[in-house]
Amino acid sequence: MSVQFPSALRRGQRVALVSPARKISAAELAPAIATLQAWGLDVVLGDSIAGEHHQFAGDDDLRRRDFQQQLDDPGIHAILCARGGYGTARIVDGLDFTTFARHPKWVAGFSDVTVLNAHLLARHHASIHGVMPVLFHQASGEEALESLRRALFGEAMQPIVVPPHVLNRPGTATGQLVGGNLSLLHTITGTASQVSFAGRILFLEDLDEYLYHIDRMMLHLHRSGQLAGLAGLVVGHFSAMRDNAIPFGSTALEIIDSYARRYDFPVAYGFPVGHEAENVALVVGQVATLRVDASGSTLTS
Repeated sequence: MSVQFPSALRRGQRVALVSPARKISAAELAPAIATLQAWGLDVVLGDSIAGEHHQFAGDDDLRRRDFQQQLDDPGIHAILCARGGYGTARIVDGLDFTTFARHPKWVAGFSDVTVLNAHLLARHHASIHGVMPVLFHQASGEEALESLRRALFGEAMQPIVVPPHVLNRPGTATGQLVGGNLSLLHTITGTASQVSFAGRILFLEDLDEYLYHIDRMMLHLHRSGQLAGLAGLVVGHFSAMRDNAIPFGSTALEIIDSYARRYDFPVAYGFPVGHEAENVALVVGQVATLRVDASGSTLTS
């Protein structure tokens, strides 16, 4: 399962901001653009920035053409997805990664961008699961932003240390990182974007889902055999979960535990990954080691 890593960014290089999903304005991105420029980068705005087609950043064809242009442009050294929402899965099958494969570049984002994280890993390319420009300056998000900068510029991943959690299962695992948003990993099952979890450390997060949806998606991962053979499981933020009038009866983490406990890999809960300010960048495809014991959990590269 060899993975190709793009070259680290250098000051003076050009990066593109695109929106493969929900619409966004250039004005909303002004603070992030200033930050990227302070990092020494030249920022190019794709046509999907300020594009509009109902809730999307332009229709599917515009968003696909914009992303393709940045994939193929040799002067663009990283593609930062400006925001999530919904829509990336609608364009991914129309993307041609032939030129990209010859000259890989960083693709970064999370949430709906999980589709691209998985699609690239299935083709043996690393990418970054991390905070997106629209969220660069949210309160308490300084470490998330700094971790993205480190990942883009090829600096070592800092150990992620998390306190003990009652649902943790102890053990040590080493494997490539894979994962992201549970809803999107469920959505791409059986498609050209699906990637094997076997022998890898899977990380999961989600937002604004009904608890029974979490159960349905975890059940599907279990029944389809995708949880079998995991090296380890890392559970991040499951934020703003919803319930029905008749309660489901378990929290999101308890639901995940009900499936994870059927296997013998180590499991760590409470990681700073997902739809909250503490969303530390993870390089999808990077080999990492997960250690879980009575003192807590640590993820290192």
